[in-house]
Parts: sequence; C-alpha cells; structure tokens
Amino acid sequence: MRRLAAPLLMVLLSAAAANPQTDDFRHGLSRWRVEAEAPSRVTAQDGVMDIDAPKGISIWWTGELTGPVAIEYEVMAVSEGGPNDAVSDVNALWMATDPAAPTGSPLAHPRSGAFADYDTLRTYYVGIGGNRNTTTRMRRYLGEPGNRPLLPEHDRADPAAMLVPNRWTAMRVAAEGGRITVDFGRKRLFTMNDTAPYSRGWFALRTTKSHLRIRNFRIVSLEPGH
Repeated sequence: MRRLAAPLLMVLLSAAAANPQTDDFRHGLSRWRVEAEAPSRVTAQDGVMDIDAPKGISIWWTGELTGPVAIEYEVMAVSEGGPNDAVSDVNALWMATDPAAPTGSPLAHPRSGAFADYDTLRTYYVGIGGNRNTTTRMRRYLGEPGNRPLLPEHDRADPAAMLVPNRWTAMRVAAEGGRITVDFGRKRLFTMNDTAPYSRGWFALRTTKSHLRIRNFRIVSLEPGH
C-alpha cells in the first residue's frame, strides 16, 4: 500500500478532527433526550425535528462537548394556527454541566422541563424572543437557584434580535476559550468575554409553549483562533 506523504497525512488528520457531529433528523431521536414539563410532541423525520410543546421543554444532545466548539442549526418558529404556535422562545443551553453529578452530566439527574429547574446548572444560555416574550437575552448561569446574571449588553428587544414567524433562520452558538458568541440570522447578536470559561459540557434545545422546527444540526470542533 502506498504511504502518504507527511504533509498530506497531516492535512487529512486535521480535516478528520474538524469533521462535525451531525443529525439529519431522518432516524428518530436516539441521540437526544427529552425533558418536558407537560405532554409534548417531538419528532425527527424527513430532515426536520418538530417540537410542539404546551409548557417548558428541553431536548438534550446526549454527547458531551469539548471546546472550542460551535453548535449550528436552522430554526423556524411555526405559526400555522396550532394551540402552541406562539412564535416565541427559541432557546438553547450550551457547555452545560451539573455540579451535583459525578461526571458533570445534566443527564445524570433528569429535570422536569420547567425553566427554574435549570438554574442549578453551570451553562451558557440564550433565549430568542417574540410576541409574549419581548426580549432576547444571553446569560452565564452560575449553578445557583434563582441566580441568572444579566448584563445590559446581553438584553435586546430590537427587531433584528426577535423571531419572525415561518422563516428558517440560521442559529449558531459557540464557546471558543473565553470568547462566547451567539449568531442569529448569520449576524452577531452577543459576545461574552468570560475570564473563567466553561470549556466542556452538554447542549440542549429549549422552548416553552411554542412550536419549533429544527434542521441541518451540526456540532463543529473549532481550532484555536478559527
């Protein structure tokens, strides 16, 4: 068998390391875990995850993430006349760990899906607002019940930061060392410079009383300075 030249081998190894984890939503929910406050409908088929929930719901990717990393997907807030079609709360948790769990995994102690249950995690959080939820916010949770620190620059209500019904919109959250970012519609919403960054953890999609669709989900390892 012909041996590869060293430079070419290094290129191939670097490309393999950068290959993303993906879900094309054509094979069910085996890579996800659902925590729902009330009976909800979550399906993954024909390339789309469909989330229809009357109350709080979190849907965890079961694999652990190690930074630097970006989580990318497209999301639609559905408005088709359904009982939960509120066009509100496109939320996410990333680099989440549970201080009470031996491995740090939030999956070790399942939660009810109610928003307050996630206060005990150390995690980054973003919530894209619309309609009844009139703000879009980014936070760094400290793992303390009732403590959700919010900086003024991470609190927005302008149209560019809000949901538009029935429109596929690109979403990207990232943790690159101490630089934590949120992009929405391929535009930067938030940047946080964290002096004690969360460098590993888990990711969850989240909403409450809303109907969302997700597609083209992938997790991409980032080289430093990417």
